Amino acid sequence: MGEGTPFRFAVSTAATRPHGEWIETAQKAEDLGFSTLLVADHFANLFAPLLALMSAADATTTLRVGTLVLANDYRHPVMLAKEAATLDVLSDGRFELGIGAGWKRDEYEQAGIRFDDASIRVDRLEESIQVIKGLFAGDPVNFEGQHYHVRDMVGYPRPIQQPHPPLMIGGARKRMLSLAAREANIIALATKVYADGRHDFVDSTGPAIARKVQWIREAAGPRYGELELHIHVGGVIVTPGREEVAESMAPTVGLSGEQLLDCVQALIGTEDQIVADLLQRREQYGISYVSIEERDMDGAAPIITRLAGT
Repeated sequence: MGEGTPFRFAVSTAATRPHGEWIETAQKAEDLGFSTLLVADHFANLFAPLLALMSAADATTTLRVGTLVLANDYRHPVMLAKEAATLDVLSDGRFELGIGAGWKRDEYEQAGIRFDDASIRVDRLEESIQVIKGLFAGDPVNFEGQHYHVRDMVGYPRPIQQPHPPLMIGGARKRMLSLAAREANIIALATKVYADGRHDFVDSTGPAIARKVQWIREAAGPRYGELELHIHVGGVIVTPGREEVAESMAPTVGLSGEQLLDCVQALIGTEDQIVADLLQRREQYGISYVSIEERDMDGAAPIITRLAGT
């Protein structure tokens, strides 16, 4: 991990659309050189993620597909393991399983799912990961936790990717990032999001990212070098006037212009400046896996051509 880890780029899409347009989106991402198509997991105005990803995988040949990220409380781990393994088999081993503890209180309430304290949701996620990994391994699983109880369960089908599809865990706070450091292959460095939907973008500026990477290093120990660090970029703005654009946009996200240019969830500047920013963030923080919003695909394409795989 770090300066020598090749870049890869993903497209994150949330919108529903007719089947033909969905297929075109996936094929365009593949043609532009993106490694992965990622979908979110919310109840309103979104496709069911695993079904949508299977459709995208079926329409492409090299494009990986993944979730950014599933809310653990929306699915029992036994069923999620089966569906994830099925998707991995039917996509010829191109699936990435992203999962988190869940955070959107209003969705929980709309669906009648109890929104427990964050510590309980993380406890449940930790148990769920153990169950899912056990079922991916193919041996009978017996698990007695506080939240899940599994007896003599054998996971089927076996995923193509062994020992399991790459596991992405997203988090912003120390406990989640430490869990990810121990269990995940990919760590999504998220910004703090509160239950009412507010985002704390200061949490994605340099000092906060450095602190998060240190937490990951401490928890990962010897496996740190095997981890892939991911960041989702909410906006890519190619412009010759980066300082002016940053100053005008920064107040909308609670930052100064200088902070916005230091925020890893934003890419603003000329093509050369953005390339330099990405190289610097990989060298300083180890971030080599970058996802962008679908609306930025065309604008980011020349940058991806320059950096993907390097």
